[in-house]
Amino acid sequence: MRRSRKVKILATIGPASSSEDMLRKLFEAGADVFRINMSHTDHELMRTLVARIRSVEHAVGRPIGILADLQGPKLRVGKFANGKETLEVGQTFTLDDNPDPGNASRVYLPHPEILRSVEPGHRLLIDDGKLALQAVSCDGRSITCTVVAGTSISDRKGVSLPDTDLPVGALTDKDRADLDAVLETGVDWVALSFIQRPDDLSEARKIARGRALLMSKIEKPQAVARLAEIIELSDALMVARGDLGVEMPLEAVPGIQKQITRAARRAGKPVVVATQMLESMITAPVPTRAEVSDVSIAVFEGADAIMLSAESASGAYPIESVATMDKIATKVETDPLYHSIINAQRSEPEATGADAISLAARQIAETLKLSAIVTYTASGTTGLRAARERPQVPIIALSPILNTARRLSLLWGTHCVVSPDATDLDDMVARACRIAHEENFGETGDRIIITAGVPLRTPGSTNMLRIAYIGVDENSVDPERGRITPQKAPR
Repeated sequence: MRRSRKVKILATIGPASSSEDMLRKLFEAGADVFRINMSHTDHELMRTLVARIRSVEHAVGRPIGILADLQGPKLRVGKFANGKETLEVGQTFTLDDNPDPGNASRVYLPHPEILRSVEPGHRLLIDDGKLALQAVSCDGRSITCTVVAGTSISDRKGVSLPDTDLPVGALTDKDRADLDAVLETGVDWVALSFIQRPDDLSEARKIARGRALLMSKIEKPQAVARLAEIIELSDALMVARGDLGVEMPLEAVPGIQKQITRAARRAGKPVVVATQMLESMITAPVPTRAEVSDVSIAVFEGADAIMLSAESASGAYPIESVATMDKIATKVETDPLYHSIINAQRSEPEATGADAISLAARQIAETLKLSAIVTYTASGTTGLRAARERPQVPIIALSPILNTARRLSLLWGTHCVVSPDATDLDDMVARACRIAHEENFGETGDRIIITAGVPLRTPGSTNMLRIAYIGVDENSVDPERGRITPQKAPR
């Protein structure tokens, strides 16, 4: 199944979409990668969902990526004697280490790291910013605040700290247990929530040991401030606009989205734009005009993927949400201005032979109007370089490693095919031409450009370009091409 668009669609699985039949319908509607939100999924259900996705993958014969999204540290206030309290702007309100039920003047905060880290002047945002407090005095055991905005607080509401750098890592005990469990199932990507600093990725990377790629969710001001360092240590980024819009001014989020997207593109790292993209379709069969514009902006920016959350997880119209996002993206990519906008955002390649080869492949393919760029990639690095160039022609990534093909299913413009390694250069060219024809990227007589490393089967050695004509030899069709069978990713 060949997609008619380059941007990928990441669909979250939930109560409305967890059956195998629904997963297949979502894939056929346009979903390329499925997200499992570990905030709402236990290990048994997670394993069931992974098995169902792999069953759909086998049935459709296409590699499908799976992203496991870890919950991260959830900071919440304690409970109130009356369940909730009404406050007044300007009054004093205290958060402390006293576990007694709260009242209109104080509440228990079961996070000593917050009590020790907040300083006078810092903001504390409760319940997604509905209540805004400002710290006046702090003694390590309590934080005395002034109510700045909002008038209501109730049991177990979340706390956001836009001005405070907490001395804790991004992984909680729950996250560590979840990470071990998802890695055992062979998921392709793991998303880390509430990243503050580059060091927050270190523990997860030690645990993962290359078994899955790491995606940093940018949703805190501290992460935005150290974006370049975080990008360097991440395999991909997510613009998590939900919490980002709580911890930073709402009017700043669009500019930050562009900043993150362009920085990730310069670095050649996949970037996902997420949260509330088609929010109204949770309850309505069609989106608002503003939501259509929001999705289109992410596509125009050259994001690798756009994500659906509750729309596909718990909404009333999960299939329609995916299909609508597919139609919007497809239409944007045919807009006369699309390629000029994408080209204007293109950055200079790194000073390596492999990056120069990818740049040359894109330029040759567009100049000669070739049918496709075919890249041979075992680790996925060559595919990443090809996608970084954002070529106008499709990219076909051929890999003998199923896990690599699954990971690359998140990548902009990349059509992944599992194919055994070529035996020699002639076989490499013939195989690329045959697959381009069989996957409907060109007809007999059309031309493609091939990038690979010589000698063959040498990771990281992309050093060859070859233009070839598609000519199908019926006797050379490989019955193993595209077959989805379990394999392990290279270490």
